Amino acid sequence: MASLPRHIRAAVTLACALVLTFLTFPASAAFAHDTLKSSSPAKDARLSSVEEIELEYSAGVKFPFVVLHDAAGKEIALGKPRLDGPKVLADVTQPLAPGAYVIAWRVVSSDGHPIEGEIPFNVKGSSSASPTGESPAPAGQSAVQTTGAAAGPSAAAGTAASAGVPGWIWGALAGLVVLGAFVLIRTSRRGRDREEVDAD
Repeated sequence: MASLPRHIRAAVTLACALVLTFLTFPASAAFAHDTLKSSSPAKDARLSSVEEIELEYSAGVKFPFVVLHDAAGKEIALGKPRLDGPKVLADVTQPLAPGAYVIAWRVVSSDGHPIEGEIPFNVKGSSSASPTGESPAPAGQSAVQTTGAAAGPSAAAGTAASAGVPGWIWGALAGLVVLGAFVLIRTSRRGRDREEVDAD
């Protein structure tokens, strides 16, 4: 590279620096996504009833989308999701029959990237006693609140689903590579043309 003209070396150095910058940026940005800290219902919880879905994130989010499905994939009607600081709340507008359910959520993280995840849970039957003879949980405790330990898998799923490098970054990187190659070719041609002119 020492034999190349100074302006060509400068162009190549600039292109390499820009490429390294864009390769380093996505790795740090992937860790900036918000995560789901807790949820009610909790992942794999067994509840007597559910009247409201509550999702709490590590920071404020935007454009919440929450859907509830039963085991057959049928969508259960919910109230419009609403924001309350870092929380997303959605009312369950009808009693849930005993069975398995899945909450699917999607929000836009505070860094502008969408994140999503799923939270499975079960609704128990309304019998007066459980098979082990224990009394069912009081109605006021049916919507179990969880902390990061219980909701961790769902948060990890949401982060993993969105931790990929955004397409625009790869597009910009490809554009820089093409630009660097163009500058290199053009400057080398100009150098040859000047040498031919000087020779004449």
